[in-house]
Amino acid sequence: MINLTLNGLSISVEKGTTILEAARFYGFPIPTLCHKEGLTPYGACRLCVVEIGKGPGAKLVSSCTYPVEEGMMVRTASERVLRARRMIIELLLASCPQSKTIQDIASRHNVRQQRFRQEHEDCILCGLCVRMCKEQMMAGAIGFRGRGQNRSIGTPFDIRSDVCRLCGGCIEVCPACQARCTYNEPEKAVCGGCANLSPPCIEKEQFHDMMCYMSPCVACEAKK
Repeated sequence: MINLTLNGLSISVEKGTTILEAARFYGFPIPTLCHKEGLTPYGACRLCVVEIGKGPGAKLVSSCTYPVEEGMMVRTASERVLRARRMIIELLLASCPQSKTIQDIASRHNVRQQRFRQEHEDCILCGLCVRMCKEQMMAGAIGFRGRGQNRSIGTPFDIRSDVCRLCGGCIEVCPACQARCTYNEPEKAVCGGCANLSPPCIEKEQFHDMMCYMSPCVACEAKK
């Protein structure tokens, strides 16, 4: 067993467990977009970022791909982590502002604005469809092509694959293909229609080392 500290709590988990798996097992929520049970961790979206270590040596890592280590100190909701997550959400909104999945994530994390140029992409390169096709559908009909800004997902030479069964698994897991919101203007990029607009406690009190990770917040519920 591996012993570590998670949000100040001393825990033990099996060797090979990822930080994300350990956190969820002990009831600490971590948001994800490119991660899905039953598929190989990919670490593309970085939404699951957490802070490990302490002092100047502390660093941010993707919890879905980072295995636990003996004596590790992990914080899943520090001020630094939440700031990074909100920035990532804004970047995702800039890439695909009409994705309902991303809009819902923005609402849950109190992101009320998006400061970057909108691209209206049809794909955020999360890799969910590629892994679903290969690992669950046992087809491998699609994959990544190109590098950098030319990176895309499709079939070789854009020719329909002979092994594609038109199962729809790739569409089912795609966060950009799901029912979309309608806002297209930067100042309206975050509709917030799905958000609970009551101010959360983390906006009232700042904790530099750890922010509130309860969902729903027990303190907020008690004050109502």
